[in-house]
Amino acid sequence: MIEESVYEKYLSALLAGRRSECHDIVQKLLANGIDLKELYGKLFQRSMYQVGELWENNRITVANEHLATSITESLLNLAYPSIFATERIGKKAVISCSANEFHQVGGKMVADILELNGWDGHFLGANTPPEDMVQYIQEVKPDLVGLSLSIFSNIGHLERCIDVVKTDFPNMDLLIGGQAFRWGGTDTIKRHSRAEYVPSLDELERSIKGA
Repeated sequence: MIEESVYEKYLSALLAGRRSECHDIVQKLLANGIDLKELYGKLFQRSMYQVGELWENNRITVANEHLATSITESLLNLAYPSIFATERIGKKAVISCSANEFHQVGGKMVADILELNGWDGHFLGANTPPEDMVQYIQEVKPDLVGLSLSIFSNIGHLERCIDVVKTDFPNMDLLIGGQAFRWGGTDTIKRHSRAEYVPSLDELERSIKGA
């Protein structure tokens, strides 16, 4: 369990750009045997959501937000030896951000949680054109597709992405989430069959265990 004092210390270091201090906190948590799902959900996801809220309310600059994101992405690498040691279960997922969505750390964490559960997570990164995503899906033939959205104003781009994927793969399971949905927009997902809104990494894990 991550104590609140540890979280606050980490968040303060993250917002101040103190990369080495953030690194030391994460390394200590890993050395103490923290569950990786808790590390991702209660430290990385929680802190990045808070960073996003601060940016949306003009309390930090774009530079601050980009630095916090960069630090977080680098810290994810510390968990990879454990994540990739997980036995494979023969399932694949394609994870991507929608077109015009440049915040990719959430999607990257989703791919990592899938890997932790034995899946092969193909993470395509930020701002992926829907047509290119469909072409990659045709090549890989995944068991599900995950889409990440961080900025609510990009909801139209996400909807087009869903439409393009569903046109070619009407029976494909879609898992969709991200910070943008804290402001609404889940009705966009509900209009599509076999498309599920996933509000947290815990819910993601529950969903894939039933897949």
